[in-house]
Amino acid sequence: MRTSRKGNVEMPAFMRHLVKETEKRVSSFFKGGRGGAAEGEHPGEGEREEVIPSPYLDRPVMDKLTEEGCARWGLTYALGSMQGWRASMEDFHNCVPQLGGELADWSFFAVFDGHAGSTVAHYCSQHLLGQILATGGIGPEDDPERVKGAIIDGFLHTDKHLHSVARREGWERGGTTVVAALISPYYIYFANCGDSRAMLCRSGQVCFSTEDHKPYCPLEKERIEAAGGTVSIQRINGSLAVSRALGDFSYKGAENRMPTEQMVSPEPEVCVVERSPADEFLVLACDGVWDIISNEELCAFIHNRLSVCTDLRDVCTQVIDLCLYKGSLDNISIILLCFPGAPQLSAEALHQEAELEDLLESKVAEIYSELCARGEEPDLLSVLTLLASTVIPGLPPGGGIQSKRNCIISAYYQQREHYKPNGMM
Repeated sequence: MRTSRKGNVEMPAFMRHLVKETEKRVSSFFKGGRGGAAEGEHPGEGEREEVIPSPYLDRPVMDKLTEEGCARWGLTYALGSMQGWRASMEDFHNCVPQLGGELADWSFFAVFDGHAGSTVAHYCSQHLLGQILATGGIGPEDDPERVKGAIIDGFLHTDKHLHSVARREGWERGGTTVVAALISPYYIYFANCGDSRAMLCRSGQVCFSTEDHKPYCPLEKERIEAAGGTVSIQRINGSLAVSRALGDFSYKGAENRMPTEQMVSPEPEVCVVERSPADEFLVLACDGVWDIISNEELCAFIHNRLSVCTDLRDVCTQVIDLCLYKGSLDNISIILLCFPGAPQLSAEALHQEAELEDLLESKVAEIYSELCARGEEPDLLSVLTLLASTVIPGLPPGGGIQSKRNCIISAYYQQREHYKPNGMM
């Protein structure tokens, strides 16, 4: 993180301590209850129970992919993505800050959150924009109704072509949700198909957000049941947790029904928002973000971070870490788009951030010293737990103590190094 002070120190033993609480919480569920004997039970002699591989890792993969860029009309953007606890990375993205030609002042961004494999998400990330543009409905005249129709047709054509490719190449399993933003000089066109989400911040507040497509939503449930499906445990046929997606062709086989009338619909919900000089930033993210943090919390957190960070990649990284520390077990991907009206670096905010980090360092030192005085080993988990029960003024809004965890960890290792020569460790 680039603030008024030093950068973070990531220590070799970081993950061993960091994930201890989370491992306890999830390991019994994800390792013990998937086809094996329950605790206290033993399979009969000679029985061989099927073991289903867990979709989760023992430790999260925290390597991050980041990307940044800009458009000539003043837009800046950054992408951040991380595999996290998932056994594989199934997220993809598409960032096109300038479409070119007559559409040089148009931009397109999208997040694709794959499920049951990454093939569909990868395919759609490469072909969706081309299918939208091929409809011919997008031009300099910027007619909202025509553009909306082009986006919908582009999604439907992508799904149709995807089905042909899938049958030919033998990978009909899997699907992907999509959330996209097509930005013209006058409008922002939001397209959502599934439970990834877009959120627009204007004048420091959430101005607009897309609606998630879940099987239990009344209109979605009505379509699913009309197509011969059921909704149980909030999933289609007890299995799929989204009601709109590209791919998922095993849910699209109802005879005499249009593609948009199947259990899983490939039709996006398209909304148009007129641009304003008060627009600050726009977020596109997968459900690995939204399952953990609300629209309002994320809006407040990013708004605050932009006043102390000059690198948008840093802001994306902080959001990803925040979601991980709050308990996200999914792949995490976010695209942050900043308009000319976005918050700028603030001397006052930098000063407050420096004071907060000084306070956290002093609190960590106090806790460390107290644990040593009691003859206890000050492991990182103990320090984090005690600090979390302490009132800390000035924490980033929407982020809380979790958003400063890297700073706390750095302070902890400084204390450990300080005490080591005295034989306290």
